[in-house]
Amino acid sequence: MISTADPQTVANQSSLELLNRSVADELHAVHQYMYFHFHLDDQGLGPLARLFKQTAIVEMGHIEKLAERILFLKGEVEMAAAESVATITDPSAMLAKAAEMEQGSARDYNRAAQQCAALADAGTQHIFEQLVADEESHLDRFEKQLDHIKRFGPSYLALQSFGALNEPPGAE
Repeated sequence: MISTADPQTVANQSSLELLNRSVADELHAVHQYMYFHFHLDDQGLGPLARLFKQTAIVEMGHIEKLAERILFLKGEVEMAAAESVATITDPSAMLAKAAEMEQGSARDYNRAAQQCAALADAGTQHIFEQLVADEESHLDRFEKQLDHIKRFGPSYLALQSFGALNEPPGAE
């Protein structure tokens, strides 16, 4: 049977699926990173807690970009997280989980950009390419923190937090 579907409609549907899958992944990241933020803040590890909070805020911006593109393509934004939050309270394990998530996102967004290029959807391709750069930046920050913990020991986070206590208010 020969399909009579409009090629542009098929392309838009494929892009919409990629975009909504990405919304789900970004929602999961926001939830996970805010969970980490709350627990690290409770442990007195303010600088690392702020890193997770700031990253969650950037991820919220990603959701907004993705949602705007979905609406432009006349789709419906599906606001359900891809998975539930992992209940991790150890700072090193949190960073390892975050690095794994960012690495996976960068890989997935690279693939999505390639798929959008094949669909001749340059607008969505460009969004995914921007997301790859952001996710790689997040990955770099998380890996640096993990490396510092390995190099300087677990007291690195405590010393980092004590240093933050001496900063003037609003110096975040």
